[in-house]
Amino acid sequence: MILFYAPDILTTPVLPETESQHCIRVLRKREGNQIDIVDGKGHWIRASITEPHPKQCRVEIIETRKACPNRKNRIEIALAPTKNTDRTEWFVEKATETGIDRISFLRTRFSERKELKVDRMIKISVSAMKQSLQATLPDIDEMIDFGKLVTRAFNGLKFIAHCYPQEKKQLSSLYKKGEDVLILIGPEGDFSEEEVSLALQNGFRPISLGETRLRTETAALTACQTIHILNQL
Repeated sequence: MILFYAPDILTTPVLPETESQHCIRVLRKREGNQIDIVDGKGHWIRASITEPHPKQCRVEIIETRKACPNRKNRIEIALAPTKNTDRTEWFVEKATETGIDRISFLRTRFSERKELKVDRMIKISVSAMKQSLQATLPDIDEMIDFGKLVTRAFNGLKFIAHCYPQEKKQLSSLYKKGEDVLILIGPEGDFSEEEVSLALQNGFRPISLGETRLRTETAALTACQTIHILNQL
């Protein structure tokens, strides 16, 4: 199945230019052909092409249905992006495929990267959403200072993974099935001690993700997958 992404399709029945080009010029769809569209907000749309224009492909909606959510809990990961952008892109792609609700990028004391092209991350997430046949796109935030994120309101369990010699329990032993969760993952140089202290003061609990030392993107995906597995048990 080939999916097209059109975030405003329910109010404006026209595919975005990139999707129109792929539909008409690459796939050579014609007037009357039916296509499947997702809006990234949980809706599946079946539509018929009425004006096969390569820049503004207009459609007529035949059927709309709400995708059944695979889970009820929210998963949010906040991580410091790696110096090698490819590794951060890899995490965004895999997390979207397996299921995540929000990705935030942290600007920390030891961050290897202070700025990030979020538009690029959104494009990767859109591609992963379509590839994995999903209808919901995770929220992807602009980079945010660590202090602002840890003081932001969040109604759920909050954890921070770090490598300092502090008593920490495994994420699998602290997480409660069905609960919303926010997990902080630091840069390769870890969070600073002051950042860890600030997080703890704001209700975050320290966690371990295992005995081995993990790269930032590996730790973030491991945390995400741990929550999925625990909710499937």
